[in-house]
Amino acid sequence: MYSFMNDVAGAAWRKSSRSDATNNCVEVAMVDDTVAVRDSADPSAPALQFTRSEWAAFIGGVTAGEFDLESSR
Repeated sequence: MYSFMNDVAGAAWRKSSRSDATNNCVEVAMVDDTVAVRDSADPSAPALQFTRSEWAAFIGGVTAGEFDLESSR
């Protein structure tokens, strides 16, 4: 479950080194005990925040290929 609970002002945002110059990517930051995620093209928009266990489950799913477009066909 995501939330908009913690203030993300001053967070140290990171984006993938694989991002291109068009700024079409997401950024992540640790905010208190949550992982915040935002759209790099609209940094003033609200950030989604996930618990560490939720984020770990998401990363595990990405690594396992659960979200690959080819597998959804």
